[in-house]
Amino acid sequence: MPRPVPPKAAWRRGRLPAGLGVLTALALAGHRRLPDPGIGLRSLWESLLPWSAAPAVGLLLWAAVRRAPAVAVAAGALAAVWAVQFGPLLVTGPLLVTGQGRQAGDGLTVVTHNVRADNRDQAGTARALLAAHPDLVALEEVTGPAWPAYQAVLGAELPHHFRSGTVGLWSRYPLAEAGRLVIDPGWNRSLRAEVRSPIGPLAVYVAHLGSVRPTLTGFATAHRDRDLAALGRALDAEPLRRVVLLGDLNAATDDHALAPLTERLTPARGGFGFTWPAAFPLARIDHLLTRDLSATTWTLPATASDHLPLAGTIRAPAPSGSDRGSP
Repeated sequence: MPRPVPPKAAWRRGRLPAGLGVLTALALAGHRRLPDPGIGLRSLWESLLPWSAAPAVGLLLWAAVRRAPAVAVAAGALAAVWAVQFGPLLVTGPLLVTGQGRQAGDGLTVVTHNVRADNRDQAGTARALLAAHPDLVALEEVTGPAWPAYQAVLGAELPHHFRSGTVGLWSRYPLAEAGRLVIDPGWNRSLRAEVRSPIGPLAVYVAHLGSVRPTLTGFATAHRDRDLAALGRALDAEPLRRVVLLGDLNAATDDHALAPLTERLTPARGGFGFTWPAAFPLARIDHLLTRDLSATTWTLPATASDHLPLAGTIRAPAPSGSDRGSP
């Protein structure tokens, strides 16, 4: 028979993994207060926050196998912080909402999708998006040669459309004052249009912001962050009360860099809704944000892109006030 382990000795087992578990719990609970060393590590950590459940599971297994109570306590602390952070998603809907369709009375259905510039099945991708019966479709990375293929399919059901550079918007309802939105003078990857919808006039923004790239000095986020700040300033000048923002923002839902938008708009949630990479989604970088509207989202099945399409339903609140002016 194995000799019993003295209680003090048992609590000394696994001090290193226990310490790492406690640090992870603290970094999860206080991620908004973490310093950023200037190489994008904070954005990387916040992009992976939902996956901090994996260390908790690993620590629990370690504790069970090694009979290490300190590790079990650290795992429990991490699990508790994770539950506080993400528990509302468990209450309001499933973690990964996918493949839902439109139902009567659901309001307006919108879809945003980074279709990938080298997509070789443009018509098939467009047909897959129409399966959600959308009222609005926003596409990113639409090259000039690919536009006719998307237009041929989407335009048959959504007759009103506008394209600016590599982003496009298709609508079931008339568009007004559609034009390029200049948030990055060097790139033409954003637009604004007014949609004359059944729930009233909507200011619809479509944006594809700067990518986050690994470099020798860390993760390059400066370009994206400049775009986010410029988009925030554009929203400040928006005269319509009801706003819909769709697009590939290259920032995960919990990334502090989204503050210029989340301080002005409300992110729609429906589970984690990871959209990238399509083969094994790890983060949600494609978004639906709204003002003076309620919204829920889900992901659609994979297409020939490296992103999953994100669909959503938007509804108007009880009527009050004018359609123009500050929220």
